[in-house]
Amino acid sequence: MNKVHFDQLDETLYKEQLPNGLEVYILPKKGFSKTFATFTTKYGSIDNHFVPFGGEEPIKVPDGIAHFLEHKMFEKEDGDVFQQFSKQGASANAFTSFTRTAYLFSATDQITENVGTLLDFVQSPYFTEKTVEKEKGIIAQEITMYDDQPDWRLYFGIIENLYKNHPVKIDIAGTVDSIQDITAEHLYTCYNTFYHPSNMVLFIVGAVEPESMMDFIKANQSQKTFEEPKEIVRMYPDEPIEAAVKERTLEMSVQKPKVFVGIKPEALNLSGDEMLKHELAAQLAYELLFGRTSDFYHQAYESGWIDESYSFDYSLENGFGYALIGSDTAEPEVLAREIQHTLDNAMEKWPFGQADLDRVRRKKIGFFLRALNSPEYIANQFTRYAFNGMNLFDVVPFLEALEVPDLQAAFATVSAESQRSVFTILSPKKETV
Repeated sequence: MNKVHFDQLDETLYKEQLPNGLEVYILPKKGFSKTFATFTTKYGSIDNHFVPFGGEEPIKVPDGIAHFLEHKMFEKEDGDVFQQFSKQGASANAFTSFTRTAYLFSATDQITENVGTLLDFVQSPYFTEKTVEKEKGIIAQEITMYDDQPDWRLYFGIIENLYKNHPVKIDIAGTVDSIQDITAEHLYTCYNTFYHPSNMVLFIVGAVEPESMMDFIKANQSQKTFEEPKEIVRMYPDEPIEAAVKERTLEMSVQKPKVFVGIKPEALNLSGDEMLKHELAAQLAYELLFGRTSDFYHQAYESGWIDESYSFDYSLENGFGYALIGSDTAEPEVLAREIQHTLDNAMEKWPFGQADLDRVRRKKIGFFLRALNSPEYIANQFTRYAFNGMNLFDVVPFLEALEVPDLQAAFATVSAESQRSVFTILSPKKETV
């Protein structure tokens, strides 16, 4: 077992790659009573076109299947796994994103037993056509529920505007129609392809003794048989740099209009240190432009263009990413115009210097250090970083090394007018008699 100590953060990470390919990370936290564990596969909603395990030709599977598979993993022939976790004093859950599916629990007791349950249920799939058909109705209701949520429609609406071909534009849960095509055979095909230990990470953080826990995990895995690992061939369509749709409006029952301005980055094929540096630099650039201490924010707030729902974000994955700025607003056209005006001005002449960088850098580092007190944050973020070849514990030294030109260079790839789009949700127009 390898041990890495991060002096600056006073954290010691234990890690080992098991013979079956599973990467295990354990981060003991002194003084913590709760332990949080995630068992995550690098498989998300965008992975709908791939060469299946044991096959030679690529196949396309129905949209929403990764999320559907996540739901079905908890149901076994002898009952529901949630009940087993509950008996052991644990709270369990799972989620599917664009790029990964995670199974997790938190507990203050019986940690070894719960880790065993987590490993065993994820590594023992049980699907039948009967249970698959039953699940379709449940997930269809979930999809319909999200379709009625304006904030969710706003989020996916702007992503649909930005992307022309990439499957990130498809809702993670799929559509009511697409899930009707899912079969038990589909689920086993996806499971056998993406749930091999070599495509997964187990991360445990909290009140845990690393040596004995690692011994338990190794013993658990040695009792199971897996196929030899093979490289997974994922296929994604070519995607232009330009936004697919410049502007789109949706009518829904909302008290106040909602608007997002989205910007699609040029840098879509980064990984490792290059990705980490770019993402942090772009996040700081957007903090300077649109954060709550920015000139834009003060003007927008004082002018009544934004309210407490205002947000901005920049996120990057391998193959896709987006910057989003928006708010509930009585003046969506004005807000969208002013956001774009701020972007144009920064492109023409970068207005920030060293003092500005130092200020937002300190804020970012402070937020990150506070977040390290959350086992949930550490586990979820560490896995996301690991799947992109990055290390969560490199964030602070990378932030400290950033210079003003780094922010300018990152911003230049996420700012061009051709890469922008606007999505607005308005209340339906009242018919006049």
